Amino acid sequence: MEGEVTSLLRAWYQGDAHALDALMPLVYPVLRGLAAAQLRRERPGHTLQPTALVHEAFLRLVKSDQVDWRNRVHFLAISARLMRQVLVDHARSHGYAKRGGGAEKVPLEQVDPAAPMDFEGVLAVHLALETLAALDERKGQVVELRFFGGLTVEETAEVLRTSVETVNRDWRLAKAWLLQHITEGESPRE
Repeated sequence: MEGEVTSLLRAWYQGDAHALDALMPLVYPVLRGLAAAQLRRERPGHTLQPTALVHEAFLRLVKSDQVDWRNRVHFLAISARLMRQVLVDHARSHGYAKRGGGAEKVPLEQVDPAAPMDFEGVLAVHLALETLAALDERKGQVVELRFFGGLTVEETAEVLRTSVETVNRDWRLAKAWLLQHITEGESPRE
């Protein structure tokens, strides 16, 4: 299936509209699982459902038809990023972005990735991740792919075209940076 998805992604990039029609049944279950995993981190009673999140991300994905798809993992990484952006936009639309929205500071080691996250939590993590990415783009990408995308270390290394050791090192350093940034509200020294 990996080879078929990659072939269809490349055909879509080259302008074959039928490739997208053939691609969707292959990737939809995976995208829906990714959306469900992201929504499990949200607060109970979240107004978005996995299907709606997939559809909104898919609409954004179709608009970004200029992505030179490398493979299935690259596609999933981009999809995870778009889903995260949909969630952030949704949180912002609910008015929780004002100066942190009164979000409580919680040490990162106490954050359970599987635990529900409210609007403020989504925005706090998003803002910290944006700050990290501005300082070190690859570390930001590692966090996004591992935490939000649910990719393994090996898949993350493949997407970023780097070594597993580099991903492991970046993951450790990024978690430490985020821990300090979120708990102290300031960036640690480089």
